[in-house]
Amino acid sequence: MELSSQPKLIRVLVGQKLLHLMRSSVKEFIVFVGRTVAKRTPPGQRQSVQHEEYKVHSYNRNGLVALGFMDDHYPVRSAFSLLNQVLDEYQKNFGEAWRTAQTDNAQPWSYLNEALAKFQDPAEADKLLKIQRELDETKIILHKTIDSVLARGEKLDSLVEKSSDLSAASQSPGGQKLA
Repeated sequence: MELSSQPKLIRVLVGQKLLHLMRSSVKEFIVFVGRTVAKRTPPGQRQSVQHEEYKVHSYNRNGLVALGFMDDHYPVRSAFSLLNQVLDEYQKNFGEAWRTAQTDNAQPWSYLNEALAKFQDPAEADKLLKIQRELDETKIILHKTIDSVLARGEKLDSLVEKSSDLSAASQSPGGQKLA
C-alpha cells in the first residue's frame, strides 16, 4: 500500500511519563501498530488486538478511527467508551477535516492531553463502571455493618423478635427462621 493511501494519524499521544522514556524505535513501533490496526478495522466496527501485556482498541466510525493503547487491566467497555467520546469531541471540533489530511499530526488538539489525564481512571470513561464501583463499596460497608452487629452476639432472629416494626406474620415468613 502506498504511503498516501495509508491512514493519517491526526495525533499520536502517549502518556507524558512514557514519552520521556521511549526510544524513537518504540515510538515508531507504536505508529506502525496503530496504523496497521486502523487499516484493518472495518467502518462501523470495534476491535481489540492483544500485544504482550497491552491491548490496542480500535473504533472505526465511518472511516475516522480512534485507537487506544492500554494495559491489559483497563476494562474493554471503558476503553470503547473513551474512544467513542474522543471521536465525538473530534468531530465536534474539526468536523470532516480529517478527510483531507495529508500528513500525520496535522492538527494541534489540546483535548487529548486532558482526556489522557482524566481517563487514567476507567470509571471516568464509563459511567456504568463508576456506578458499579459505588455499589460495590456500599455492599462492602453493608456487609461490615451486618458482620459487626452479628459479632456483638446478636442473632438476626433475636433482633426480629425484639422488633416492634414487624407484625407477627412478617417475623416468621412461612414459619421459617431468618438466620
